[in-house]
Amino acid sequence: MADRKKRNPLLPWLIGLPIVLVSIIAAGVWMYQSKCGAPIFVQFMVLVVIPVVYLTLAYLTFRSQN
Repeated sequence: MADRKKRNPLLPWLIGLPIVLVSIIAAGVWMYQSKCGAPIFVQFMVLVVIPVVYLTLAYLTFRSQN
């Protein structure tokens, strides 16, 4: 049987990280250019808290795989 290389369990996270970062930048630029009327708290949640929670949970999920 052929010897299989073990795949890096964080590869999907490493691929998704730049996608999430580009999305955050695009949303931030859009909010800035359109003079978004959302409260600062909501903007902070959308641009910081939600992506950090998502990336943390994805990291923990991929890290715990065998």
